[in-house]
Amino acid sequence: MKHLIPPWLVLSGLLSFLGVASVRADSPPDRPNILWITCEDISPNLGCYGDAYARTPVLDRLASQGVRYTEAYGITGVCAPNRSCLITGMYPSTIGSHDMRSITRLPDVVRCFPEYLRKAGYYCTNNVKTDYNFPVPKGVWDESSGKAHWRKRPAGRPFFSVFNFTVCHESQIRQPDASFAKNTSRLTPDQRHDPAKVSLPPFHPDTPETRRDWARYHDLITAMDYEAGDILRQLEEDGLADQTIVFFFSDNGVGMPGCKKWVWESGLHVPLMVRFPEKYRRWSPGEPGSTCDRLVSFVDFAPTVLSLAGVDIPPNMQGKAFLGPRAAEPREYVYAIRDRMAERYDTVRVVRDRRYQYLRNYMPHLSWSQFVSYTEEMPTMKIWRRLAEAGKLNEVEARYFQPRKPVEELYDTSADPHQVHNLAGDPKHRAVLERMRGESVDWMKRTHDLGLLPEYEMHRRAEGRTPYDVAQDHEANPLDRLLAAADLANRMEPARESELIGLLNDGDPAVRHWGAIGLVALGKEAAAAEGPLRAAIKDASPDVRIAAAEALCRLGRVEEALPVLIAELRHKTPYIRLRTMNVLDRLGVSARPALPAIREAALPNAGPAGDYLARMVEYVPEKLLKPGEP
Repeated sequence: MKHLIPPWLVLSGLLSFLGVASVRADSPPDRPNILWITCEDISPNLGCYGDAYARTPVLDRLASQGVRYTEAYGITGVCAPNRSCLITGMYPSTIGSHDMRSITRLPDVVRCFPEYLRKAGYYCTNNVKTDYNFPVPKGVWDESSGKAHWRKRPAGRPFFSVFNFTVCHESQIRQPDASFAKNTSRLTPDQRHDPAKVSLPPFHPDTPETRRDWARYHDLITAMDYEAGDILRQLEEDGLADQTIVFFFSDNGVGMPGCKKWVWESGLHVPLMVRFPEKYRRWSPGEPGSTCDRLVSFVDFAPTVLSLAGVDIPPNMQGKAFLGPRAAEPREYVYAIRDRMAERYDTVRVVRDRRYQYLRNYMPHLSWSQFVSYTEEMPTMKIWRRLAEAGKLNEVEARYFQPRKPVEELYDTSADPHQVHNLAGDPKHRAVLERMRGESVDWMKRTHDLGLLPEYEMHRRAEGRTPYDVAQDHEANPLDRLLAAADLANRMEPARESELIGLLNDGDPAVRHWGAIGLVALGKEAAAAEGPLRAAIKDASPDVRIAAAEALCRLGRVEEALPVLIAELRHKTPYIRLRTMNVLDRLGVSARPALPAIREAALPNAGPAGDYLARMVEYVPEKLLKPGEP
């Protein structure tokens, strides 16, 4: 497999990192301080965004002093891949950090942007979360801790500081009453949100549990508003407000089921405000209190900070600055991804323009509502699933629990802000669909998307190098062929069964994997593939063996396939064990003979994927047993 990173790109990136011409000649001698105030798991549910239910006086005041962006989007609906994107200015699907809580390795050409700031003389602090999907390299921060603060900087040094507030994280919504009361102790009675007055999205059932969770979500935003006020007050007390550009944004959308971890509007759309002091007002896109409808993506934040600091933007960064002297032309599209989400495998790619959002589901045979143990702890999720199983949901509420997803989704966000009416099959929108579909594929190719490689296979091919190197290598990441194989697999057309069988003989195990996935999706209609699948369960690739075994199970050949899956529960890596656990969970009671192996499948000290595996080892047996069985 060839290493195809262009030499000019490596040299340019290294020279920039080493400080050669890293500070532009036209950068001001009094470079601005830059402050990021970030929070977790909120959509634009703030008073300044027109939410009459919100109680956010501090952030509303910040918006009146700055510019409020109306079209800012994360790369995905969950924190870690988003943070990976923010800190590098690179798409997670290019550097191998796209799976939730995974561990990638960065090549020398990809750096965390505070490294460039520090080389240019900035004092950089992070308080407190990193969660980048890779170990924090030495030299990124002057300090990263719960005590990190600009106040520790040497005299005369400009600073870049991050303060991240977790009080509004999804986990805090479902805290016990005592903990929730502590988190919201500063709220006045009139700042408490009445569950009876909450406005529910149409896809959530109207229940006391749902109303309580949404009201608590808003209470926690108010609690975070107080914390943001503490930091802004410290900036004023230090006499630094007139020297500091202030950003406020969230790490992803609202932390509610069917929103967070997903890539519809509610999971991706975030509030973003930027306040410029008078001396740097020339870089502001509008007057204080104005709005900006420019499309902004998390991948743009790193180059934007470098632009404002007068530091050259490394050529490998995939984002484009939207502020400062190096600001680029406005975007036509933003993009998003969804890959392994906690313990569940999925692959979705998203393109959005100002009006339409397009989603391409590469695992359409799997439900939107795959069981994610962390999400299932939310009262809203519990009652939502319970009502679904009882058949007591209306059509919109029940959609999330359909056994399959459509291959494509298209939404007119202006007419359908909650994205419940899929227009992908509407002839009136065919031109839009084709345009967005083409842009999705083009973007995947431009960015050397790694998402069509199974997780284990990506890491295997990255041995001795990095996933980024794999992405650039057309032999290791044969994207054209993978896209064609995935497209064939996703068609779920019995008439194309022979072509899927043909993929099982391909020389690349990732292509063979997509052939097996296509046969899984066909289910009982893949009867003619029974012989080839029997051969495929002996494939050299564990990913192929697992998918072929699941396809055989769907043909009723569980006794033949189950020993293969049990054997994969002893694989040396957590990725294969986790993928096998997903299959066994989908098999339900048919997987009961595997219970002893399931209970022994945990792989201690195997990193984040091992942690998710441990979760499944804990709950999958309970799902396979009858009530009262040991």
